[in-house]
Amino acid sequence: MAMDAHEIERMIKTALPDAAVEIRDLAGDGDHYAATVVSAAFKGKNRVQQHQMVYAALQGNMGGVLHALALTTAVPE
Repeated sequence: MAMDAHEIERMIKTALPDAAVEIRDLAGDGDHYAATVVSAAFKGKNRVQQHQMVYAALQGNMGGVLHALALTTAVPE
């Protein structure tokens, strides 16, 4: 079963409450998403660490019910 965009956003915001999250369904199939996550929690972290924080927020769903996620992370300006 595919993962809903709202569920992805909810999970990220639960782990990173200050995050601005934008989710786009890339293929219209509920399996391929792009996400932009902006959070002050990323300050001082490199890109890999930022992505790891988002993947941790998804609680093991990456590669399972969430097949693909193109991820962009940033610190607020």
